[in-house]
Parts: sequence; structure tokens; C-alpha cells
Amino acid sequence: MKMKDTTMLIEALATGRGLPAIEPDLWDNAPLSGVYRSFHPQSYWSNGMFPAGFRLTLTMRFEENFLAYEGVNDTNPEKLYVNKFDATLDDKPAPIAGNARYNEVRIRQLSAREFQVLEQLDGDVIIGQYWCFSEDASTLMRWGVGKAPDGSSKAFFETFGRLAD
Repeated sequence: MKMKDTTMLIEALATGRGLPAIEPDLWDNAPLSGVYRSFHPQSYWSNGMFPAGFRLTLTMRFEENFLAYEGVNDTNPEKLYVNKFDATLDDKPAPIAGNARYNEVRIRQLSAREFQVLEQLDGDVIIGQYWCFSEDASTLMRWGVGKAPDGSSKAFFETFGRLAD
């Protein structure tokens, strides 16, 4: 993303206007592909209820303008929570099957290592998040706001470390 585009994004967010239409650049995302695991000490939820022993493993395979994603939360091994989808990185809705909270995802690549991710239920944003990979792709940080099944909302910040290939 060019500096001019970044400035437009910041101004749009600061004023509450919608994001401007920016022709997406195509980046080599292959170095971001891998398996990442949550790192509890550097993660939190604004409601103070971040689960002890939280364990979420993300497996991501990037290609040009594409992400295959599988998140497995096995904090409670007897009740696995799996979120799996394939999506383009151009802000177009893609289906998520088998999830009661949301049924589509939209991903917009903002720069070589930054993404906007919206998980939606019939077009209504349930979770809005920003992902940022470290320069060496050893760490993924994601933060945003999500609505829980009970209707309450919370902000979150979650850190993931890349597992050895």
C-alpha cells in the first residue's frame, strides 16, 4: 500500500467515513504461510475473562490473493471449536460453513503484512479485526472487537507465535 493510500485510510477511520476504494496491490504472501499458536501472556480480552490455558492454533496457507485458514481452539479438548474457510484477500465475501456465529468472511489486505478481517452473519459484522504479522513472520498479532453469542461485545488482543515448520 502506498503512503497516500495509508493516509486516506487513516483519515477515513478518524472521521468515521467508510474506507475508500483502493485498488489492492498483490503481495508475495507465501512467507506468512504456516502454523501459529496463541501466546497467552501477551493476549487479553477487555471483559477480563481471557481463559486460563487458552490455546488456539491457526494454520494458514497463503497464495496470491488467497488464504486457506483453519483455526482450532482446543482450550477444552472435549469441546473443540473449529473455524475454517477459504477466502480471497480483496474484501469480497466468502462463505464459512458450519459456524452458528457467522457465515461469511471478508479479508482486505492492507499492506505486505497487514489485513482487515471481518467475520459476518448475513452481512452483519460480528467480529472486526486487524491482523499484523511481524517482519520475519514469526509473530501474528490480531486485535479487534467481537460480539459474543450472548450479545455482549468485547475488545481483544491476541498474540500468536509461529511453530517450527
